Amino acid sequence: MPAKYFKTNGHLLACGGSSCQQRGADLLYLALQRALDNQKLLYYKTGGSVRLTRSGCLGACSYGPTLACYRERAGQLEQAWYEAVDFPLALRVAQAVHEEAELPQERRYGPADS
Repeated sequence: MPAKYFKTNGHLLACGGSSCQQRGADLLYLALQRALDNQKLLYYKTGGSVRLTRSGCLGACSYGPTLACYRERAGQLEQAWYEAVDFPLALRVAQAVHEEAELPQERRYGPADS
């Protein structure tokens, strides 16, 4: 039996590196996962479309916790990276992904065109 495919609007990677862990990344990931699960936004829920993964180090160790977002928008890959992420910001990013809306600019870093 083949694996089931779940459509996603985007993928969030929550840094799990040691520096981010020291800044609360584990609790942030768990809180975000629970909130997305409760709101039925996770990709495997009926109507959900946000994939959330705990990643290895995302390389912004002095600025964590960090969150990376990847999604296809207008036929192009859009990426957004966030520093010093707290739960309200992470939830706003996830909701924007689910709603296919503009991503928050707050604490976003990286190339201006990403």
